[in-house]
Amino acid sequence: MGTFRVPIEVGNPEGNRWERVEALVDAGASYTLLPRPVFERLGVSGAFRHPFVLADGRQLEYEVAAIRVRLDGQTRITLVIFGEEGAEPLLGAYTLEGFGLASDPVGRWLIRVSGLLKILASPSEKVGWL
Repeated sequence: MGTFRVPIEVGNPEGNRWERVEALVDAGASYTLLPRPVFERLGVSGAFRHPFVLADGRQLEYEVAAIRVRLDGQTRITLVIFGEEGAEPLLGAYTLEGFGLASDPVGRWLIRVSGLLKILASPSEKVGWL
């Protein structure tokens, strides 16, 4: 399957600083990842740390923040991982789903998808957490 990149704009939560990056579409990654210097230029600090499993099986903690992402004329707030300096920007599943997009690795483009909503219980029934 082919990999491909898309241009996205990333901005601070206030929306007054923006930067354009080419991101590798990686629907297998939970979140979008940007190199730390991008966050520094935008003036964004990490909000929390979260553990992630890397492709080689190692588990590492990374800082995460909520920032703005602009893609195809639309803007969303999304969670983004602080990558190491020089890390390749990745466009992950959480951001793709927030935009209602999916990856077509054969055509090498993003496609619009409908959201999925299945009602499991009536409003009067109590549903517990797993």
